[in-house]
Parts: sequence; structure tokens; C-alpha cells
Amino acid sequence: MHHTHSPTALNYFRRAVQAGEFLVTAEVAPPKGGDPAHMIQMAATLKGRVHAVNVTDGSRAVLRMSSLMASVILSQNGIEPICQIACRDRNRIGLQADLMGAHALGICNILALTGDPVKAGDHPDAKAVFDLEAVRLLQLIRKMNQGVDCNEKPLTDGALDLFVGAAVDPQCKSWSGLQSRFERKIEAGAQFFQSQLITDFERLEKFMDTIAAGYKKPILAGIFLLKSAKNAQFIN
Repeated sequence: MHHTHSPTALNYFRRAVQAGEFLVTAEVAPPKGGDPAHMIQMAATLKGRVHAVNVTDGSRAVLRMSSLMASVILSQNGIEPICQIACRDRNRIGLQADLMGAHALGICNILALTGDPVKAGDHPDAKAVFDLEAVRLLQLIRKMNQGVDCNEKPLTDGALDLFVGAAVDPQCKSWSGLQSRFERKIEAGAQFFQSQLITDFERLEKFMDTIAAGYKKPILAGIFLLKSAKNAQFIN
């Protein structure tokens, strides 16, 4: 693979999506603390092997550095991030504030997520916000890309240009629920989709053939590398 990343040209992922390439991304968790060295080291091993690196936003409601700050650090190191933004911890004011900052710092790839429940994580007594959920966050980002805030008031210092994706779970129990949510996310402006870990490949194939095929939006299927038997049992 021949792509060289320079921090000024970090829209390799968007170009690859638009060109219809077979896409490969990998996930990196932000640091748990103030030193990003370990994250940078992990991400550096992916350089030139993936189109972009997903930076999680409080995945499983476990505390880590802000996904936006971690994404900025990666882009300063020539690694293109996909910055995950979850609705759990911020209201619409905070979300819009972070999205403006993301654009200004050249972090253009955003994955809009509802977010994992607080009870799942290491701060179960924290107050969950969930002012929006993923579809409404997508709608909000589309408005900001058009130069207005969520109340249709103009962004007087310029529209955003964010390239936004969403999650999809082809293994969702309810087929009609899966279809309607997927279609609502497309209507709200999702340009690409990323799935959780896939274990049921027949179901993935059915989803691709009967739901996704008509929309011509890339679906990145989640692959998880099992590190040990204990790890496999935990995932199971």
C-alpha cells in the first residue's frame, strides 16, 4: 500500500469511501491518563495498513481521554482518525461545541453514536445525558454542515464539513427494527456504517443482500481478533 499521510491531507478515508474502495479501519482506545505515548505507539503500527483509525468515545461507559483530543493527537502524528462521538455524556450544546472544534482542528471523520449505558461502565453513578441519540445527532451534523445550528440559527463563523458515519448491528434481533433504523440513519446523512463484532455471517449476508444493497453506502463489518481462550469466553 502506497499511501503516505500528512497531517494537512487527512481526508484519505473520505476519498476512499467516495471512490468505492474496499475499506479497512482499526480501533484504538484513547489513553487512560495524561500520556498518549502508548496510544500513539499502537496507532503507528497501523499506519499505511488501514484507511483510518477509529477513536472510541467512552466505549462501554469506561472513562478514557476525550475521543476528540485523542483524535487530534493522532492526526498530529500523521494518522487519520475517525472520531467517535456519543450522546451519553453531552447535551446538544456540548455536542455542537465539540463538533465545531473537530472541524477547526481538521478532524473531519465522525462516527455518530448513541453511546453505551452508564450502568455498564466504571462510573455507574454518573448522570447520563442522552439529550440526543444517534439519528438526531446525524441530523444535527447535517444542519451544521449546511451552516446552521440545531435551532436553524446561522453559524456566523462558517459551516462545518464533517464526513459522518453511523453504527449498524446486522445481528439485531428485530429485522424490521434493523431495517428502519438503518434507513433513518441514511436519511439523516450517514455516509458509511460500521458494525459491532460479527459472529453470524449468514445474517450479515442477508442484511447486505436485502437491506444494504440498495443504498450503495459502505458497510464495515466488525472483526475481533481473539487474544486468548479467556478473552474468547469473555466475548462469548
